[in-house]
Amino acid sequence: MRRTPARRPTMKDIALRAGVSESAVSFALNGRPGVSPVTRERIRRVAEQLGWQPRAAARALSGEGSATVGLVLARPARTLGVESFFLQLVSGIQEELSERGLGLLFQVVEGLDAECATYRRWWAEHRVDGVLVVDPRQDDPRPDLLGGLGLPAVMIGDADRATADDEPPAVSTLGADDAGIMAAIVGHLHALGHRRITHIAGLPEFAHTQRRIASLRAEAARLGLTEATSVTTDYSDSEGAAATRRVLDQPQPPTALIYDNDVLAVAGLAVALERGIRVPDQLSLVAWDDSVLCRSVHPALTAPLRDTAAFGRHAAQALTALLDGAPAGHTQEPLPRLEARGSTGPAPATAPQEGRSGPRKTS
Repeated sequence: MRRTPARRPTMKDIALRAGVSESAVSFALNGRPGVSPVTRERIRRVAEQLGWQPRAAARALSGEGSATVGLVLARPARTLGVESFFLQLVSGIQEELSERGLGLLFQVVEGLDAECATYRRWWAEHRVDGVLVVDPRQDDPRPDLLGGLGLPAVMIGDADRATADDEPPAVSTLGADDAGIMAAIVGHLHALGHRRITHIAGLPEFAHTQRRIASLRAEAARLGLTEATSVTTDYSDSEGAAATRRVLDQPQPPTALIYDNDVLAVAGLAVALERGIRVPDQLSLVAWDDSVLCRSVHPALTAPLRDTAAFGRHAAQALTALLDGAPAGHTQEPLPRLEARGSTGPAPATAPQEGRSGPRKTS
């Protein structure tokens, strides 16, 4: 008589035995807050009694699976080596995955079509157990693709995708409050007297770029600012410098510039210095992502204090929860605090111009 293989216990089995929800089981077994110490211990005891193991780890030990997480970046390769955000993000992801015995398969591709093709190939070849997805786009095709493949995925950054009340999300999302950060930056500059503000943004197809642009417009309308605009770039230092030169060459140039990453901001600072424009006396600068680079230049750049490595860890934790059988869901990162440094100050009484040191406004 052929023996039927025993079914591997799931989080649902643990939840039924322990008398708690599946979400509570996921929180307890993944070391996340949300359950009491007593409940956490009871869940772990039941899991041990049932012989439960995390799905990916169990597959790795048995040789049945790759126990690998995939990450694809569809960005210009030249911009990745100098941008600290992704280095810190991947560092946090790798830290969490290492604790779970999971590997990271990383690939850079030329565009969105190539990224989607990579997911299909990885799925067909059983190369990865799940994927982390970055740079959500407007009308993003990736959640539906990954949901259709049945490949567990976490979208890093809220994709603003509305679903029907009875329709479960295709992927988990980890959101960052781009609109809230932009509002805090604009509020800081407005309080310093700035009325002409330009946003040197990243790639226009990214959802977070559009959220930042929309938030700038909304805050400008609320505060009565008629000269608040955005210009897009590819995140590189060369385009950051070129965009800065263009806006400073305008008849009425801005008195404050907001940059979508630290590389753009440092390039903008270099342009101001080469033109003899004093920062912050004549021009204030804000970087979106804080980094060692922001703190090392002079003057140091004002920036939101976000723990990007922790952001990466949280993304990896959300994915391991999916691998362990938890349902897809949404997690929101807290709003970071804006750190005012030497690159922002009171708006000047006159527009910034080459070689001029206009009087500084003190009220």
